[in-house]
Amino acid sequence: MQTRSPVVNHAMIPAFIARWFVPAPDSAVADNLRRGKSPWSDGVHLLWSMWIFITPLFDHGVRGYTLTWLLFTLGSYPVFLLLFAKLLLAPRRVAYLYAWGMAALCFCLLRWYPSGLSYFVYACVMLRHCETRRIRSYVIQVLLINVIYVALAWWIGYPTSLLVIMPATVFIVCTIVTVEQIHKEKDVALSLSHDEVRRLAATAERERIGRDLHDLLGHTLSLITLKLELSRKLFDRDVDAAKREVEEAEKVARHALAEVRSAVTGIRATDLAAELAAARLLLESSRVHLEYGSPPLDMPGEIERGLSLVLREAVTNIARHADASRVQIELVREHATVCMQINDNGRGGITGDGNGMSGMRERVRAMGGSLSVESPRGNGTRLRVVVPVPVLRLVETSRHPPSAASSAQATPGYPAA
Repeated sequence: MQTRSPVVNHAMIPAFIARWFVPAPDSAVADNLRRGKSPWSDGVHLLWSMWIFITPLFDHGVRGYTLTWLLFTLGSYPVFLLLFAKLLLAPRRVAYLYAWGMAALCFCLLRWYPSGLSYFVYACVMLRHCETRRIRSYVIQVLLINVIYVALAWWIGYPTSLLVIMPATVFIVCTIVTVEQIHKEKDVALSLSHDEVRRLAATAERERIGRDLHDLLGHTLSLITLKLELSRKLFDRDVDAAKREVEEAEKVARHALAEVRSAVTGIRATDLAAELAAARLLLESSRVHLEYGSPPLDMPGEIERGLSLVLREAVTNIARHADASRVQIELVREHATVCMQINDNGRGGITGDGNGMSGMRERVRAMGGSLSVESPRGNGTRLRVVVPVPVLRLVETSRHPPSAASSAQATPGYPAA
């Protein structure tokens, strides 16, 4: 009977191996990808594994590099690299198993391979990538690994210095890694809170605009509809009465147009208000206290947008370079100008225009305004922007009624309707 030799599909082997390196959704690599970082950014920690190749220098000089050391290194280092990669790719709930695998690799080789102590250090440190929220569990596992190491090294006959130095080194490194991880989690939580504040602010603004438009246009459009329907019914019987109804509908429509323009002016002012709120979020996250008042409500849209961009650039420069603890923003509207002044108590000493300052000057110049900077060294910085407002726009704005009640009283036929 003729037997068939098994057919091996070589095309399936790379796919099988590739599945080993697919990051889990809650793995450290997936977390780096969500933050826009390189998936292997944590691979920089492998530089500490150079101690595996340096340790023989402290073991009787050059004689530390023996054939035994070479064979153990060639056999154990690839296993360590695989455990390191799987720890970063595996789900958080099982990643600790690969850290314990590093510890077991060290303990198995401890009698013949002192360079394997680096695997012990990696096992203790990398456990922090597994237990991100359970510090108590992390501490217990690190203590257990250290107890096993001390007992095994003492039984093998390691020097007493290594029984003390290695646990002390692990304690220092693990403490630093834990503190950095806690700060990293707090930064992520702060970023999420900032995004939530912006989302809630945008939602509240949309609701406010919807309410304003409903209050302004709902009753007014219903009134215009009724007036036009009445004029249509009166058109054949009383032409003069129909004309009066059409005239009153026209007056109500003009009044509605004025109210909409006034509302749009208020909506435009929220651009600058939103920029002030964003400035508070940015500075408060850098432990800089910000003080500011309400922006003027009757600025032209193009001037307001320009001032918003200048404010954003100035606040960004303060957060990056000023080293300040307090910032004050003043916005004053005069008859034909708007003045924005930004003061901080930082280091000062601005002697020239960088890219940010040059950009601000160009924006202010495009609006026909002026920008001045006072920055004595050690006494903070004061930035003053003065932008002219067209008088024609002021007259046009002053003609619009300030509120619905006052406009209704001034419109003939409106109260009767």
